Amino acid sequence: MPILQVNMMEGRTDEQKETLIHELTEACYKAIGAPRETVRVLINEMPKQHWGIGGQSAKKLGR
Repeated sequence: MPILQVNMMEGRTDEQKETLIHELTEACYKAIGAPRETVRVLINEMPKQHWGIGGQSAKKLGR
């Protein structure tokens, strides 16, 4: 059972996350032949102030 973890900043819509889950599942199926029903996708969303880029938070950088 493949488990895929995605860490990203908050701000995507539910529709975008559904698309991401679908596309990652398809990629796993195509790449390693894992049955789709066995693929698990975990999305970890982080506040922009918890995401550092070049010594500053993404929030401070306006990302």
